[in-house]
Amino acid sequence: MTPPPIPFFDRTRGDLAMQGELAAVFEEVVQSGHYILGPQVEAFESECAAYLGVRHALGVSSGTDALLVALMALGIGPGDEVVCPAYTFFATAGAVHRTGATPVFADVLPGSFNLDPASAERAVTARTRAILAVHLFGDCAPMDELLAIAPRGVPVIEDAAQAFGAERAGRRAGALGELGCFSFFPTKNLGGFGDGGLVTTERDDLAERVRSLRAQGARRKHHHTLVGGNFRLDALQAALLRRKLPRLGALLERRRRHAERYAALLGGAGLPISLPDAAAAGHTFNQYVIRLDDASLRDPLRSFLAEQGIGTEVYYPAPLHLQPCFAPLGPPAGALPVAEAAARETLALPIFPELTGEEIDRVATAIRSFFA
Repeated sequence: MTPPPIPFFDRTRGDLAMQGELAAVFEEVVQSGHYILGPQVEAFESECAAYLGVRHALGVSSGTDALLVALMALGIGPGDEVVCPAYTFFATAGAVHRTGATPVFADVLPGSFNLDPASAERAVTARTRAILAVHLFGDCAPMDELLAIAPRGVPVIEDAAQAFGAERAGRRAGALGELGCFSFFPTKNLGGFGDGGLVTTERDDLAERVRSLRAQGARRKHHHTLVGGNFRLDALQAALLRRKLPRLGALLERRRRHAERYAALLGGAGLPISLPDAAAAGHTFNQYVIRLDDASLRDPLRSFLAEQGIGTEVYYPAPLHLQPCFAPLGPPAGALPVAEAAARETLALPIFPELTGEEIDRVATAIRSFFA
């Protein structure tokens, strides 16, 4: 009998186990009549701030909007430059562009694919107003090194969309830079039930600006001190996420155990692949991304796994400096070799918390079979 398919990601396994509790939360919000911001959002913000170890946590409408609001809060706009990695999701640089500033692309490290401090330092100019570091795939970027190379007065912003709960040197993502930006998109470590995001900071003045910017630039009705936008978090999202937050530690531990199992099954098999570091302290494995020694085998491997009913994804098929909308900014092809190689050579395997050990065994067996 053909075994059931293994999805790349499946939220229903966890959500259905909480269905009764989630339905009760929905009823509670309906009965309250508070649907945007309000008590549920304030409580969620307080709980996130305590969990992340930050002074302020501010709910917004999405991870993309978290990035945009953070940049706006710093006053970044036309004529400014923001250094960011070339190998990341589009929203990182897209948010910079939307402010009128210019994203300046730097290369990434060959092991973690996080922003390379040496490349970032070379990308800094007199017009640089921020460095935007991404905690890619749930692994914190080398923040100490990035903070060290940032010129005086140039903040380092954390794009922590994939890294809620990740840690570096005993501190959690979102508490390492001037501002942290999170996403609650359903596939994230702390996944919501639609779009949602969070901005974190230690600075009272930046928190106040974010609060204004997310509500059309007004802290009181019809009194606009800034030109903002509609970046508010829905009360229902906050209420549902509040029920998931206490479970996050257990969910992250499952992801780490899955990574250890993959490493045990694939790491000693002599395969022409590189694995993420399953022992990396604080890594949350929002994605489990392998790297093939021969880029020409990446797509055939993905097709082979699909034939076995195993879902995979490519994060990301093209680096940002080679995307059509950003190509005129440069640098040219070949200038950021690690990011360009990563786009050709990487493949993400299933690692969501409810994945079973048997399913991981099947994925590993299929990969070994392909190379055999």
